Amino acid sequence: MTGKERTMTNGGFEKGRNTLKKRCPAKQYGISCQGMSQCSVAQGIRIPLAEDRRIFTPIDRSSYAWEKAYRRRTAAERVNSRLDCTFGLEKHTIRGEQKMRVRCGLALCVMLAMAVGRIKANQAEKMRSLVA
Repeated sequence: MTGKERTMTNGGFEKGRNTLKKRCPAKQYGISCQGMSQCSVAQGIRIPLAEDRRIFTPIDRSSYAWEKAYRRRTAAERVNSRLDCTFGLEKHTIRGEQKMRVRCGLALCVMLAMAVGRIKANQAEKMRSLVA
């Protein structure tokens, strides 16, 4: 063993086994490793999702698909935060689901209208801003 630690590479998700595959980076990228003959994980490892479902998900955290999904999630959270804080939907006195749906719809329409207005005014960089 050389003692040098490297991050295991993503090998994908095995649906039948419900496991994540991790591969040896030296083998995957063609790096020469002196300890490969003694290495216990040179062929790769399988991590069952049941190990810790909060950490091990079908989409590996080191993959591009995870980054894309996480960007979508954070964008949705920003919209939710704006609805709560800026448009006052967190502390409201509205009674009834239908009235609340109307208010949420109006708030989203206002957000979209402001974005369209900024684009038409050639201020695309300020598209997400609520203030002038």
